[in-house]
This record gives sequence, structure tokens and C-alpha cells, in this order.
Amino acid sequence: MMAKPEKLINVIQGDYVISEDPDAVLTTVLGSCIAVCFADPIRKIGGMNHFLLPSREGLEGANVRYGAYAMELLINGLLKRGADRSRLQAKMFGGASMMGNLRDIGASNAAFARKFLKDEDIQITGESTGGTSARRIRFWPTDGRVRQLLVSAEVERLPVEKPAPVPRPVKDDITLF
Repeated sequence: MMAKPEKLINVIQGDYVISEDPDAVLTTVLGSCIAVCFADPIRKIGGMNHFLLPSREGLEGANVRYGAYAMELLINGLLKRGADRSRLQAKMFGGASMMGNLRDIGASNAAFARKFLKDEDIQITGESTGGTSARRIRFWPTDGRVRQLLVSAEVERLPVEKPAPVPRPVKDDITLF
């Protein structure tokens, strides 16, 4: 008997997806961004967001690219579709330091998400944040499973062809100094 094919749904920067399809797998790639995966294991529904920055400091309006808005949209969307807030479990990923000496946006993103979830009294059941590697995430929203692959910069580079050595003429006699 063949297994049903999974339905991969890519969650891009500044977006969120909710699903109760048992064949759905939400996927994204993260650097300094954060993705929070929420699941209600009893209702068998879950969702993932992918935000770029904690907030729009000093700017009016809301945008899903920012953590507070992305978290609210995802949580409210799950509740509207029957999830129970007291059963929500969160797993968070990303927040890598990708720019070397520049301000550590990844750490700010991770700190924001942790504080938001604590303030909302939502349990974090798994976390992989920080470091310097990008992450490829696959999330099964109906049961809350997550698979993470760390993507090193070395893996992502295209192989460089080394030039073939230039043949040198062969000499029959050798002179040593």
C-alpha cells in the first residue's frame, strides 16, 4: 500500500498558513527570521507564521512581516477555526545571526517571540533558535511534528570546478642540487 503524497505548502516571509489537512506539510527556510508553529493536537489543526522583525517601531499600521501582527493573526485564525487556546502548543525556529557584526536581528526576533508566548500564556514545547546557520523547517500541523534541517553556508554554495593540472613535459634525466 502506497502512502498518500504530502501536500507541501511554502510559508514565505511575511505570511502565515493554517491547515487541518492531515496530508499538509508547511515548510519554510529561515535565517534571522522566526517561524512559530502552533498546534492544537486535540482539534488536529495548526499553523505557521514567518516574520522578519519584532515590530514596526514608531510606524503606524500593521503588517504580517512584523512579529506582533503575525502572531495575532495566526492565533486568532486558529481560534476562529476551532482551536482551543489552552491546548495550543508552540514551537519556534530561526533567529540566526546571519550578518556577522551587524545588529543581531535574529536574537531580537527570538526574544520577542519568547516574550509574546509567555505573555499570552502559550506553552513553548520546542525551540531551535540562534546560531549562524539557516534552517529548513517542515511542520505537520495536525499533529505538531516538526523536522528541522540546518543549512550551512558550505552546503548552499555551488561546487567550484578545479582546473585540470597542466601536463609537464617528461624528462628522462633528473638533476639534483
